[in-house]
Parts: sequence; structure tokens; C-alpha cells
Amino acid sequence: MISILLYSSIAIAGAALAYALVLLTWRAAGHYMVKHAGPRPLFGVRHRLWRDPGQVAALDLAAGPGGRDGAPQPPFSFIEEHHSGSQPCLSVHDGHGRRWRVKWGPEVQPETFAVRLAWACGFFAEVTYYVREGCVHGADTLRRTAGCIGEGGRFTDARFELDDPHVLKLFDEHSWSWTDNPFVGTRELAGLRVLLMLMSNWDNKDQRDVARGSNTAIYVQRRSQWKREAQYLIVDWGGSMGRWGGTPVTRGRWDAAAFAAQTPQFVTGVANGFVQFGYTGQRTADARQSITVEDVAWLCRSLGQVTDDQLRDALRASGATPAEIESFAASLRTRITQLQQAAAGAIVS
Repeated sequence: MISILLYSSIAIAGAALAYALVLLTWRAAGHYMVKHAGPRPLFGVRHRLWRDPGQVAALDLAAGPGGRDGAPQPPFSFIEEHHSGSQPCLSVHDGHGRRWRVKWGPEVQPETFAVRLAWACGFFAEVTYYVREGCVHGADTLRRTAGCIGEGGRFTDARFELDDPHVLKLFDEHSWSWTDNPFVGTRELAGLRVLLMLMSNWDNKDQRDVARGSNTAIYVQRRSQWKREAQYLIVDWGGSMGRWGGTPVTRGRWDAAAFAAQTPQFVTGVANGFVQFGYTGQRTADARQSITVEDVAWLCRSLGQVTDDQLRDALRASGATPAEIESFAASLRTRITQLQQAAAGAIVS
């Protein structure tokens, strides 16, 4: 028995050490890649992280940032398959000639929902739709997505993300980090961090993690002939709506039961004017440190306006089952209430 315990302890310690070495290698490689990437091609632009969402309760969260008219329309024509990224993905043209990146896998539902809630709170988000079923024409020779496309090009449960060629997209080396961006110390950045924790998004990698893929990006939109706007956003919410955690074995995604189980530990108290959270993730400190009561109160001005019906609409539009809709909506409302209570001084450590 003692030898079994000893060997088990050695194996666990060895695995933990190997994981730590892999992380250090990734971060060292990321530092090198960012350092040698050169300056971002951002000149004469306005930098923005947030815009006023207006009357939040009137927003259509089923349609999301693209609106109902922006939804992908069949027929879908194959363009190319993508061989990078953690999930199978390809690009298509829809019936209106727009280009979309189509993705399958466990990140489809959490990404589709998360962009809707982020957009409702005023943060920039990609135009994304859940498509329950459809057909991709011309997808004959596939590799990674072969298991997602059936006979005749039929597919189910896909996420369509608009790929506008007129938008300059800066990913990876030219993305941004939580600790190095124009909004450090602002209520807007703090609000985005709270929203990330609210949805249990443990995958908060950034520019420093470029060796394994940054989940932040900068989209440069042209507002007029002479004006451009650099929008800072999270472009991968796939680790959301499940169980937060610091290691692969302790976290998950799109799991209503796990999300509900951790909800009581979402806000753990308020100490010296700073709100405390139970969240852990890829970069735990960058997410939860130095969030003030005032930061939370600012976010609640928009987040608090989101109705239960809107939450259900967004969940339904993301492919949630009726049971998932009710469970997630109840947990989200409880977490929002915790934030409101912290902002009102009703929670102390």
C-alpha cells in the first residue's frame, strides 16, 4: 500500500512538473515572438474597448451584434479548410456573398452565448450565430472537418462567425495583453474582466501566450474616409459556461450543472473596497485582482438591465436545451445579483 501511494505521489508530482515546464516553454516562446513581431500597424486610430449599449433591455439577444438581417443565409459554398486552432473549422460563402468561418465542437454553444452577453454590456464582440443544421456545397476533400460534414455536405450544430475582408484583424503577436493595453486601470477593462469571470471563462490567454494562441485581438474598423477605430476584444470565449479552474483536469465548458455548483463561490466577499472572486483560470491574477466596488457598480449599470427573457433568448439562440436554458439563466441571475449586492455594500468578507 505504501509503495502504491509513493508511486502515485511521484507520478502526480512528475505530471505537475511537466505541465509547469510546458507552460514556461510556451510563455518564453510567446515573449520571443511578441518581441520580434515589430510594432502594430495602428496609426491615427481611436482605441476603444467599450461603447454605450443604449437601452440594454431593448436589445435583441437572440440575434446578437449582427442583428436578424445579418444571419448567414444558405446556400453555403465551400472556400477552404483551416488546419490550425483547437477545433475543426472551414470557411464558406453564404447566399449573400458574405464570408464566414464555420466551427464545430464543444466551443460552439459557449462562444455563441458569450458574445451576446458581452455585446449587451457594451463590449465589442464578433458577429456570431449558431446554425442548427445546413449544407455546405463543394466540401469534397476534407481532413479535420471530415467528421463534421456528412453525406451531401450536411452538417449540424455549427457556429458561423462573420469574416469581413474590410476589417483589419490583428491576432496573436499583434493582439493585446491584460496588463499591457491602453485601458489598464480603467473601469471598462475591469468590467470586461468581471464579465469574463461571470461566464467562468477560464481560457483567458492573451498576447503573452501567442505560442499557443492568444484569445484577444484588435479589429480596425473604418468609420469614415479619414477615421479608423481600433476595437479591442476577446475573440475566443470557448472556455465559458462550465467550471473554472487552474488546470485541465479541474475546468470545463458548457456544463450547466458545474456552472451552478460554482455559482455560490463566484463573489466571495468585499475587502477594503475590492471585490473578491472565487475564479481561477489560465491567468487568475490578471482576471480577478484589484476589482473595486465602483468597477462592479459601473458594469452593473448595463449588466443589471439584462432581463431573464433576454438571457433565455441568448441561450436558446446558442443551441441550449430547455433544461440548460433554465439552469444557466438561474445561475446567471444569481451571479448578477451577487455583483449588485457587492456594489451596494451588502457583501463583506
